[in-house]
Amino acid sequence: MESRISIISIIIEDTDVSAEVNELLHVFGKCIVGRMGIPYRDRGVSIICIVMDAPGDVISSLSGKLGMLKGVSAKTIVAKQQPKKEG
Repeated sequence: MESRISIISIIIEDTDVSAEVNELLHVFGKCIVGRMGIPYRDRGVSIICIVMDAPGDVISSLSGKLGMLKGVSAKTIVAKQQPKKEG
């Protein structure tokens, strides 16, 4: 299956599930290009942005598993076109 570039934005409202979120990100780690995390203490939430390069089913799997966790919201944006590989 063709690999796609995507971004998964995650908002964690229940910090008790942070370990479960990090475990999922570890499992999918080989597809993650970059990660930015922001602890927004004033609002009591954590925000994570993940950039992935993976087939669509892998991206959907991670996003779906994240969204099933209590207190976690996840939204995915997928690039419309596959970028050309340099080489």
